Amino acid sequence: MVLAGLLVIWVCGWGGCDVGIDLTEANFSGVAFPLMGATLQECVLHGANFRGLDLRGVNLRKAHLEGADLREADLRGADLRGADLFRANLARADLRGADLRDAILEEAILDGAILFYASST
Repeated sequence: MVLAGLLVIWVCGWGGCDVGIDLTEANFSGVAFPLMGATLQECVLHGANFRGLDLRGVNLRKAHLEGADLREADLRGADLRGADLFRANLARADLRGADLRDAILEEAILDGAILFYASST
């Protein structure tokens, strides 16, 4: 999806997505503005590309991130409570201080991910 980042701002605003917004396969790579602190709670982001992005403090609570590419993303302090990360690629992602309580991490790739101080219980 071209200009997916602009679509998020237009559809969701900085306040967040309405429940059910579908951004499946959205490509956020190369986004020129920060997504840091944005609210993407409960958004459908199957297969979305967030590779290498600054996602510090982003609210992804209960987001549908199945198969998403989060390689090398900075997710420090992100809220991933209840997020579905089935088969998501989190290789070399920085998850320090992220809240992963109730997140689904089945078959997720976590090679080299930094998980210090991440919450999972």
